[in-house]
Amino acid sequence: MMKLRALLAFGFVFSAMNISAQSPAASSTEFATMGGGCFWCMEAVFQRVPGVLHSVSGYSGGKTEHPTYEDICSHGSGHAEVIQVEFSPAIISYEKLLEIFFEAHDPTTLNRQGADHGDQYRSVIFFHNEAQHQAAQRAQQAAQASYRDAIVTEIVPLKKFWRAEDYHQDYFNQNPNAGYCTFVIKPKVKKLQSKGVIKAN
Repeated sequence: MMKLRALLAFGFVFSAMNISAQSPAASSTEFATMGGGCFWCMEAVFQRVPGVLHSVSGYSGGKTEHPTYEDICSHGSGHAEVIQVEFSPAIISYEKLLEIFFEAHDPTTLNRQGADHGDQYRSVIFFHNEAQHQAAQRAQQAAQASYRDAIVTEIVPLKKFWRAEDYHQDYFNQNPNAGYCTFVIKPKVKKLQSKGVIKAN
C-alpha cells in the first residue's frame, strides 16, 4: 500500500513538473524598443494595442549617460526619443508591432516628424536580439511598398535604454487637453483607431 502511494505521488509530481516546464514559454513576455518622433505620440499609440502590457518613454542610441530631457533637446546627446514596450507574444507578435510602428509615423522623413525637428525625432528600431533584427529588416522592406519616398528608419542593436522623467510617462492620458495632445496626438490616435490599427479608448 505504501509503495503504491509513493508511486502515485511520484507520478503527480512528475506531471506537475512537466506542465511547469511547458508553461513559461506561453506566459513569457518580450520587449520592443523603437522611436518614431515624439515619444508622447508613440506611447499613446502603443498603449492602445492589445497585447502590449506596459509602455515606457525614454531615450536611447546616444552617448550621454543618464540623459535628461534638456540633454536631448540640446542635440548633443545623440539619443532618440523612444518607447520601450513589454508585450505578450501569445497575443501580439513582434512583427505586428512593427507593422503598427511603420503605420503610426512617417518613416521617410530624416530627423523629423511633422513640425518636430531634430535627431531625437529620428525613426529607429532598436532590436534586442537577432530574431528581432531580422524581423525589423523584413518589416522595413514590406513597409516600403506603402511609401513613395525611401524609408530612412535606422535598425540598430539596443545598447542601453534610459527611462525618461516621470512627467513624460503616460503623457497623453494624463494631459489630454494640452495643446500638443489636442492638435497632434489625438488626431493621430483617432486616425489609427478608425482604421482598426489600434483599439478605441
